[in-house]
Amino acid sequence: MEGDVVVRQGYVSGMIGDITRLHAEYYGREWGFGMGFEAQVARDVGTFLERYEAERDGIWTVWEAGRAVAAILIDGYGTAPDEARLRYFIVGDAARGHGLGRQLMETALAFCDAKAYGRVTLKTLDGLKAACHLYEAFGFVVYERAWHEGIQELFYERLRPQESSR
Repeated sequence: MEGDVVVRQGYVSGMIGDITRLHAEYYGREWGFGMGFEAQVARDVGTFLERYEAERDGIWTVWEAGRAVAAILIDGYGTAPDEARLRYFIVGDAARGHGLGRQLMETALAFCDAKAYGRVTLKTLDGLKAACHLYEAFGFVVYERAWHEGIQELFYERLRPQESSR
């Protein structure tokens, strides 16, 4: 990566478009996803930001040269009071291999632990080996598998580490 790289928390102008672009580029090239997928990402991220509450939700983006190159969301809306969903985690092509994904995951899960989310879930695709390896390194385990339109989806959960009673 070239230039200054900055991690920002919360809304930053242009982030909806950049997060959507990152997903559309990767999933279009690697999985053949098209306009419907891109539109869904834009809707979901937009809806998340419209109802965003800093006490419940988190969003972090990595910026380089005025564009988001990586992102992660923690969505505490619509789940049980002690649960959250990790959503739209992505690291763009040029940003991979610099530890940014691991840094974003550490930040997001520290937020979840600070908010006392006892369970964090996520959905991903079987075949995303690097992502699945990272999830598992952070204590996520697969609790369900399902087929959707010919693609196997993996549902992961991470239970908050219990504090020692010593």
